[in-house]
Amino acid sequence: MKIGMNIPVMVPGLTRDLILDWCRRVDIGPFSSIAAGERITFPNPEVMVTLSAAAAVTTRVTVSFSVLVAPMHDPVLIAKQIATLDVISGGRVSLGLGVGAREEDYRAVGARWDDKLLSRLDAFVSTVKRVWLGENVVDGAQRPVEPLPVQKGGPELLAGVLMPQATRRAARWADGISSFSFGPTAEDVGGRFETARAAWREAGRERAPRLVTGFWFALGNRPRPQLEEYLARYLAFMGPEAGRNLAPHVKVDSPGALRDAVRMVEDLGADELLLVPTTSDPDEIDRVVEALAL
Repeated sequence: MKIGMNIPVMVPGLTRDLILDWCRRVDIGPFSSIAAGERITFPNPEVMVTLSAAAAVTTRVTVSFSVLVAPMHDPVLIAKQIATLDVISGGRVSLGLGVGAREEDYRAVGARWDDKLLSRLDAFVSTVKRVWLGENVVDGAQRPVEPLPVQKGGPELLAGVLMPQATRRAARWADGISSFSFGPTAEDVGGRFETARAAWREAGRERAPRLVTGFWFALGNRPRPQLEEYLARYLAFMGPEAGRNLAPHVKVDSPGALRDAVRMVEDLGADELLLVPTTSDPDEIDRVVEALAL
Protein backbone atom coordinates (compact mmCIF):
# COMPACT_ATOMS: atom_id res chain seq x y z
CA MET A 1 0.00 0.00 0.00
CA LYS A 2 1.26 3.47 -0.90
CA ILE A 3 1.06 6.27 1.65
CA GLY A 4 0.51 9.87 0.60
CA MET A 5 0.24 13.07 2.60
CA ASN A 6 -2.21 15.94 2.40
CA ILE A 7 -1.05 19.51 2.65
CA PRO A 8 -2.82 20.81 5.80
CA VAL A 9 -4.93 23.24 3.77
CA MET A 10 -7.80 23.17 6.25
CA VAL A 11 -5.60 24.50 9.07
CA PRO A 12 -5.61 28.32 9.30
CA GLY A 13 -2.46 30.36 9.09
CA LEU A 14 -0.69 28.69 6.18
CA THR A 15 1.93 30.91 4.58
CA ARG A 16 3.97 30.60 1.41
CA ASP A 17 6.91 29.22 3.38
CA LEU A 18 4.80 26.63 5.23
CA ILE A 19 3.04 25.40 2.09
CA LEU A 20 6.27 25.03 0.13
CA ASP A 21 8.03 23.43 3.10
CA TRP A 22 5.30 20.78 3.33
CA CYS A 23 5.53 20.13 -0.40
CA ARG A 24 9.31 19.78 -0.49
CA ARG A 25 9.51 17.63 2.62
CA VAL A 26 6.80 15.27 1.37
CA ASP A 27 8.61 14.98 -1.96
CA ILE A 28 11.92 14.19 -0.27
CA GLY A 29 10.28 11.74 2.12
CA PRO A 30 8.95 8.25 1.48
CA PHE A 31 5.47 9.35 0.42
CA SER A 32 3.63 8.53 -2.81
CA SER A 33 1.47 11.65 -3.22
CA ILE A 34 0.94 15.20 -2.09
CA ALA A 35 -2.77 15.93 -1.90
CA ALA A 36 -5.39 18.57 -1.17
CA GLY A 37 -9.15 18.96 -1.39
CA GLU A 38 -11.52 21.83 -2.09
CA ARG A 39 -13.60 24.19 0.01
CA ILE A 40 -14.66 27.74 -0.76
CA THR A 41 -16.25 29.36 2.33
CA PHE A 42 -13.37 28.45 4.62
CA PRO A 43 -9.93 29.95 5.42
CA ASN A 44 -8.11 27.51 3.15
CA PRO A 45 -5.99 28.23 0.06
CA GLU A 46 -7.64 27.53 -3.30
CA VAL A 47 -6.90 23.96 -4.37
CA MET A 48 -5.89 24.47 -8.02
CA VAL A 49 -3.41 27.22 -7.18
CA THR A 50 -2.04 25.29 -4.20
CA LEU A 51 -1.45 22.07 -6.12
CA SER A 52 0.07 24.01 -9.00
CA ALA A 53 2.63 25.34 -6.53
CA ALA A 54 3.15 21.79 -5.28
CA ALA A 55 3.73 20.55 -8.83
CA ALA A 56 6.32 23.26 -9.43
CA VAL A 57 8.45 22.51 -6.35
CA THR A 58 8.24 18.70 -6.41
CA THR A 59 9.68 16.21 -8.87
CA ARG A 60 8.61 12.77 -7.67
CA VAL A 61 5.27 12.52 -5.88
CA THR A 62 1.86 12.34 -7.53
CA VAL A 63 -0.04 15.63 -7.29
CA SER A 64 -3.46 14.46 -6.08
CA PHE A 65 -6.79 16.24 -5.85
CA SER A 66 -8.49 14.23 -3.11
CA VAL A 67 -11.67 15.90 -4.34
CA LEU A 68 -12.48 18.72 -6.73
CA VAL A 69 -16.17 19.67 -6.51
CA ALA A 70 -16.94 19.28 -10.21
CA PRO A 71 -20.44 20.82 -10.56
CA MET A 72 -19.12 24.12 -9.20
CA HIS A 73 -16.84 24.47 -12.25
CA ASP A 74 -16.88 24.71 -16.02
CA PRO A 75 -15.64 21.35 -17.39
CA VAL A 76 -13.75 22.77 -20.38
CA LEU A 77 -11.81 25.21 -18.21
CA ILE A 78 -11.05 22.50 -15.66
CA ALA A 79 -9.90 20.16 -18.45
CA LYS A 80 -7.50 22.85 -19.69
CA GLN A 81 -6.24 23.66 -16.19
CA ILE A 82 -5.64 20.02 -15.26
CA ALA A 83 -3.95 19.30 -18.60
CA THR A 84 -1.68 22.30 -18.01
CA LEU A 85 -0.91 21.03 -14.51
CA ASP A 86 -0.12 17.62 -15.96
CA VAL A 87 2.38 19.31 -18.28
CA ILE A 88 3.93 21.34 -15.46
CA SER A 89 4.22 18.26 -13.24
CA GLY A 90 5.55 16.01 -15.98
CA GLY A 91 2.52 13.72 -15.92
CA ARG A 92 2.06 13.37 -12.15
CA VAL A 93 -1.59 14.44 -11.68
CA SER A 94 -4.40 12.36 -10.15
CA LEU A 95 -7.85 13.95 -10.14
CA GLY A 96 -10.54 13.10 -7.61
CA LEU A 97 -13.97 14.42 -8.55
CA GLY A 98 -17.10 14.65 -6.44
CA VAL A 99 -20.17 16.79 -5.81
CA GLY A 100 -19.40 18.02 -2.31
CA ALA A 101 -21.84 18.53 0.54
CA ARG A 102 -21.89 22.27 1.16
CA GLU A 103 -24.56 24.36 -0.50
CA GLU A 104 -22.87 27.54 0.69
CA ASP A 105 -19.78 26.75 -1.40
CA TYR A 106 -21.96 26.50 -4.51
CA ARG A 107 -23.71 29.75 -3.70
CA ALA A 108 -20.38 31.48 -3.08
CA VAL A 109 -19.23 30.87 -6.67
CA GLY A 110 -22.63 31.32 -8.30
CA ALA A 111 -23.07 27.62 -9.08
CA ARG A 112 -26.39 25.76 -9.02
CA TRP A 113 -27.14 23.49 -6.05
CA ASP A 114 -29.91 21.07 -6.99
CA ASP A 115 -30.96 17.42 -6.97
CA LYS A 116 -29.10 16.65 -10.21
CA LEU A 117 -25.54 16.97 -8.97
CA LEU A 118 -24.60 13.38 -9.77
CA SER A 119 -25.94 13.55 -13.32
CA ARG A 120 -24.12 16.84 -13.79
CA LEU A 121 -20.95 15.14 -12.56
CA ASP A 122 -21.41 12.43 -15.20
CA ALA A 123 -21.73 15.07 -17.94
CA PHE A 124 -18.73 16.97 -16.56
CA VAL A 125 -16.53 13.89 -16.77
CA SER A 126 -17.67 13.15 -20.31
CA THR A 127 -16.67 16.63 -21.47
CA VAL A 128 -13.32 16.56 -19.67
CA LYS A 129 -12.41 13.23 -21.24
CA ARG A 130 -13.31 14.49 -24.72
CA VAL A 131 -11.09 17.54 -24.25
CA TRP A 132 -8.18 15.38 -23.09
CA LEU A 133 -8.56 13.14 -26.15
CA GLY A 134 -8.16 16.18 -28.38
CA GLU A 135 -11.77 16.33 -29.58
CA ASN A 136 -13.13 19.70 -30.58
CA VAL A 137 -15.86 20.44 -28.03
CA VAL A 138 -16.42 24.08 -29.04
CA ASP A 139 -18.75 24.69 -31.99
CA GLY A 140 -17.00 26.66 -34.73
CA ALA A 141 -13.58 26.61 -33.06
CA GLN A 142 -10.61 26.14 -35.37
CA ARG A 143 -8.66 24.07 -32.88
CA PRO A 144 -9.42 21.83 -29.90
CA VAL A 145 -8.78 23.02 -26.34
CA GLU A 146 -5.11 22.50 -25.56
CA PRO A 147 -2.58 21.63 -24.22
CA LEU A 148 -3.19 17.91 -24.12
CA PRO A 149 -2.15 16.15 -20.92
CA VAL A 150 1.20 14.37 -20.72
CA GLN A 151 -0.63 11.24 -19.57
CA LYS A 152 -2.25 9.70 -22.64
CA GLY A 153 -6.01 10.21 -22.42
CA GLY A 154 -5.54 12.32 -19.30
CA PRO A 155 -4.81 11.74 -15.61
CA GLU A 156 -6.56 9.02 -13.67
CA LEU A 157 -10.02 9.97 -12.45
CA LEU A 158 -11.07 8.91 -8.97
CA ALA A 159 -14.57 9.36 -7.59
CA GLY A 160 -14.57 11.40 -4.39
CA VAL A 161 -17.52 9.50 -2.96
CA LEU A 162 -18.93 8.43 0.39
CA MET A 163 -22.42 7.15 -0.47
CA PRO A 164 -23.25 3.86 -2.29
CA GLN A 165 -25.40 5.51 -4.95
CA ALA A 166 -22.57 7.83 -5.97
CA THR A 167 -20.12 4.92 -6.02
CA ARG A 168 -22.34 2.88 -8.32
CA ARG A 169 -22.69 5.78 -10.75
CA ALA A 170 -18.95 6.41 -10.66
CA ALA A 171 -18.25 2.85 -11.82
CA ARG A 172 -19.25 4.06 -15.30
CA TRP A 173 -16.39 6.55 -15.58
CA ALA A 174 -13.90 6.43 -12.71
CA ASP A 175 -10.64 4.52 -12.36
CA GLY A 176 -11.35 4.06 -8.66
CA ILE A 177 -12.51 5.88 -5.55
CA SER A 178 -11.00 8.53 -3.31
CA SER A 179 -12.83 8.07 -0.03
CA PHE A 180 -12.45 9.12 3.59
CA SER A 181 -13.14 7.58 6.99
CA PHE A 182 -13.73 9.68 10.10
CA GLY A 183 -12.54 7.10 12.63
CA PRO A 184 -11.23 5.34 10.75
CA THR A 185 -13.13 2.09 11.26
CA ALA A 186 -12.90 -1.23 9.46
CA GLU A 187 -16.65 -1.22 8.87
CA ASP A 188 -16.51 2.17 7.18
CA VAL A 189 -13.38 1.64 5.07
CA GLY A 190 -14.16 -1.98 4.23
CA GLY A 191 -17.78 -1.22 3.39
CA ARG A 192 -16.86 1.50 0.91
CA PHE A 193 -14.20 -0.66 -0.68
CA GLU A 194 -16.59 -3.59 -1.08
CA THR A 195 -19.28 -1.31 -2.51
CA ALA A 196 -16.77 -0.09 -5.08
CA ARG A 197 -15.59 -3.59 -5.98
CA ALA A 198 -19.19 -4.75 -6.45
CA ALA A 199 -20.10 -1.67 -8.49
CA TRP A 200 -17.15 -2.18 -10.82
CA ARG A 201 -18.11 -5.83 -11.33
CA GLU A 202 -21.75 -4.94 -12.01
CA ALA A 203 -20.64 -2.30 -14.52
CA GLY A 204 -18.61 -4.91 -16.38
CA ARG A 205 -15.32 -3.15 -15.78
CA GLU A 206 -12.32 -5.26 -16.72
CA ARG A 207 -10.05 -3.76 -14.08
CA ALA A 208 -10.83 -3.57 -10.38
CA PRO A 209 -11.16 -0.06 -8.92
CA ARG A 210 -8.16 1.67 -7.45
CA LEU A 211 -9.00 2.06 -3.78
CA VAL A 212 -7.84 5.21 -2.01
CA THR A 213 -8.94 6.42 1.39
CA GLY A 214 -7.83 8.88 4.03
CA PHE A 215 -8.26 9.85 7.66
CA TRP A 216 -7.37 12.62 10.08
CA PHE A 217 -4.49 12.20 12.51
CA ALA A 218 -2.61 14.14 15.18
CA LEU A 219 0.77 13.45 16.74
CA GLY A 220 3.08 15.82 18.64
CA ASN A 221 2.73 17.36 22.08
CA ARG A 222 -1.05 17.92 22.31
CA PRO A 223 -2.68 15.58 19.82
CA ARG A 224 -6.10 15.26 21.45
CA PRO A 225 -6.79 19.00 21.81
CA GLN A 226 -5.37 19.49 18.32
CA LEU A 227 -7.87 17.03 16.85
CA GLU A 228 -10.78 18.51 18.78
CA GLU A 229 -9.96 22.07 17.76
CA TYR A 230 -9.60 21.00 14.13
CA LEU A 231 -12.95 19.19 14.08
CA ALA A 232 -14.79 22.06 15.77
CA ARG A 233 -13.45 24.47 13.15
CA TYR A 234 -13.81 22.20 10.11
CA LEU A 235 -17.36 21.07 10.91
CA ALA A 236 -18.67 24.43 12.13
CA PHE A 237 -20.92 24.69 9.05
CA MET A 238 -22.93 21.78 10.51
CA GLY A 239 -23.51 23.56 13.82
CA PRO A 240 -21.57 24.12 17.06
CA GLU A 241 -22.06 20.55 18.33
CA ALA A 242 -20.90 18.70 15.21
CA GLY A 243 -17.20 18.67 15.98
CA ARG A 244 -17.75 17.87 19.64
CA ASN A 245 -20.03 14.95 18.79
CA LEU A 246 -17.64 13.47 16.22
CA ALA A 247 -14.44 13.93 18.24
CA PRO A 248 -14.77 10.75 20.38
CA HIS A 249 -14.94 8.69 17.20
CA VAL A 250 -11.74 10.12 15.68
CA LYS A 251 -9.08 7.87 17.14
CA VAL A 252 -5.66 8.49 15.53
CA ASP A 253 -3.93 10.60 18.16
CA SER A 254 -0.74 8.65 18.92
CA PRO A 255 2.01 6.79 17.03
CA GLY A 256 0.50 3.46 18.08
CA ALA A 257 -2.97 4.44 16.92
CA LEU A 258 -1.51 5.61 13.60
CA ARG A 259 0.27 2.30 13.09
CA ASP A 260 -2.89 0.36 13.89
CA ALA A 261 -5.02 2.42 11.54
CA VAL A 262 -2.52 2.14 8.68
CA ARG A 263 -2.30 -1.62 9.16
CA MET A 264 -6.09 -1.93 9.18
CA VAL A 265 -6.49 0.07 5.95
CA GLU A 266 -3.78 -1.98 4.25
CA ASP A 267 -5.38 -5.25 5.36
CA LEU A 268 -8.68 -4.11 3.84
CA GLY A 269 -7.01 -3.84 0.44
CA ALA A 270 -6.30 -0.13 0.01
CA ASP A 271 -4.02 0.77 -2.87
CA GLU A 272 -3.17 4.11 -1.31
CA LEU A 273 -3.78 5.95 1.96
CA LEU A 274 -3.79 9.76 2.04
CA LEU A 275 -3.00 10.94 5.56
CA VAL A 276 -4.71 14.20 6.57
CA PRO A 277 -2.77 16.25 9.15
CA THR A 278 -4.53 18.53 11.60
CA THR A 279 -1.60 20.88 12.21
CA SER A 280 0.41 23.19 9.99
CA ASP A 281 3.66 22.15 11.72
CA PRO A 282 5.78 20.43 9.03
CA ASP A 283 7.59 18.43 11.73
CA GLU A 284 4.43 16.30 11.74
CA ILE A 285 5.88 14.70 8.59
CA ASP A 286 8.91 13.50 10.56
CA ARG A 287 6.67 12.15 13.30
CA VAL A 288 4.77 10.06 10.75
CA VAL A 289 7.99 8.74 9.23
CA GLU A 290 9.24 7.78 12.69
CA ALA A 291 5.95 6.22 13.80
CA LEU A 292 5.59 4.10 10.67
CA ALA A 293 9.33 3.40 10.25
CA LEU A 294 9.10 4.57 6.65
